[in-house]
Amino acid sequence: MPNFVLSTAAHLIANAVGLLLASLLLPGFAIGVLGLIIVTLVFTVVSVVLLPIIRKISEKKIPELLGGLSLSVTFAGLIITELLVSDFTIGGIANLLAATLIVWLGALIAGILVPKYLFPSLANKKAKT
Repeated sequence: MPNFVLSTAAHLIANAVGLLLASLLLPGFAIGVLGLIIVTLVFTVVSVVLLPIIRKISEKKIPELLGGLSLSVTFAGLIITELLVSDFTIGGIANLLAATLIVWLGALIAGILVPKYLFPSLANKKAKT
C-alpha cells in the first residue's frame, strides 16, 4: 500500500484517538456517535491546511509561535471544526484549552504508536530515512 495512504490513515486514527479522549474526559465536549468520523475528517483536513499557513505566518511575524505550532494548529482546528460540524460541541473556553492539550497529546501518542504497531512498514520506512 502506498505510503501516502498509510500516513493518511495513521494521521486520521491518531486524531480520532485524541478527539475521543477529549470527549471521554471533558464534560461538555461532545461528539455525536456518527459525528466522530465527520469531526475527525474535518479536523484533520483543517489541521493539514492550517499547518503550513500558521508556519509561514510564524516564521515571518511571530517566530515564538513555532515552538507551539502543533498546539496552535490543534487549538484553531478545534474552533474551526466546531463552526463547521453541527454534531460537535466544545463546551466553553476552559474545555477548549483542556481539549487542545488532550487532543494534541492523544494524537501525538497515537501518532507514534499507530505506525509502529498497525502499519509497521510505514514505521520501518521512516526509520530508514
